[in-house]
Amino acid sequence: MPRRPDFARWLDETNDVTQTFLAAGQIPGLVNLAGGLPEPDTWPVAELSEFAARAMSEYPAQALAYTPIDGLPDLRDRIAAQYSTGALRLTRDNVLITTGGMQALDLLGKVLLDPGQLVAAQSPAYLGALDAWKPRAPRYRPLVFEDPGFDPQAGLAGAQFAYAVPNFSNPSGRLVPLEQRRALVAAAQATGVWLVEDDPYGHLYYDGPALPHMLALSASGAAVYDGPVIYTGTFSKQLAPGLRVGWVIAAPKVIKALTTAKQGSDMFTSGLCQHIVIEALDRGLPERILPGILDTYRARRDALCAAMAEHLSDHFAWQVPAGGMFVWAVARDAALDTDALMKTGLAHGVCISPSSVFDPLGRDRRAIRVNFTLNPPEVLAEGVRRLAAATRAQLAKAA
Repeated sequence: MPRRPDFARWLDETNDVTQTFLAAGQIPGLVNLAGGLPEPDTWPVAELSEFAARAMSEYPAQALAYTPIDGLPDLRDRIAAQYSTGALRLTRDNVLITTGGMQALDLLGKVLLDPGQLVAAQSPAYLGALDAWKPRAPRYRPLVFEDPGFDPQAGLAGAQFAYAVPNFSNPSGRLVPLEQRRALVAAAQATGVWLVEDDPYGHLYYDGPALPHMLALSASGAAVYDGPVIYTGTFSKQLAPGLRVGWVIAAPKVIKALTTAKQGSDMFTSGLCQHIVIEALDRGLPERILPGILDTYRARRDALCAAMAEHLSDHFAWQVPAGGMFVWAVARDAALDTDALMKTGLAHGVCISPSSVFDPLGRDRRAIRVNFTLNPPEVLAEGVRRLAAATRAQLAKAA
């Protein structure tokens, strides 16, 4: 029998960490601290069920048929209105509806990257973005925002685009301060480089007021926004991830290019799910359930950090995040390989994400990302106890 052709080469460069932590929920007794997963009890199931039934009965043609590639005009109008300000003037021509936030990242890779081109990415970087762009085989320039010598203009110069998660970055949980946001926008304007602002956690502020989006900071007062920021969002954290409804806000020419790419991807985002989101927005559902989500996640963040302070402070250093879903902890001992710790942790009944998968070069093996939104406080405490035992065991192996 003749040998069949090989799979595409980019598959040789992938990791199995995402599959591992998504499958971890099926392992009896395992505490999953790895995934960026929301608490199912926060989902407004009754309301979403009602909205789905009404969409099916009142708008069956739009709910079940093919819909416009760029999304239902009513939803695009609502998102444009929600993000418009006095200086930031948005219309539906600035908005594309995507099948979740991940599709937005995938489409951006398709329209902005040819193989081998340069991406300037906040470091450590979101694993999903690195996975989405892997088939394009880009080169990466890490942007370490907390470095005292960080120069935004030098960091962006020559890149196809810059990528940042300024609100409670995945994985670091870092909140980019206002002055640095302004500096990044100024650098994008000076260099002509697109600035991708990925904002899945922008509603999850537990301490202090929300900072302005870089999208708003880049507004010039033009009749239709035509600036350098490409803003991506999702309803996964506001409503429920299974709806798979996200969006991109950008200059009209960017939206047109992304729409062309979406046509060859999935053709359209579910009309049923878009109608559910439209009614949720019209009824103020995201605003109504947000306080309960914040109370739940704030308490869980505090419980995780308290348990880490009790059991892991000898082995890791971290900062308490002001929002988001993650704590980023850096090993005090350089001998602690967190790739190995992930495997040892599984043997101890706990799953964490190692830092190597958030490094485009795969070299950083000294930190871990820990999620606090999925599990209640008592489970978080048990997970940290197991992680502490795994850490001691791993250090003993390395000695």
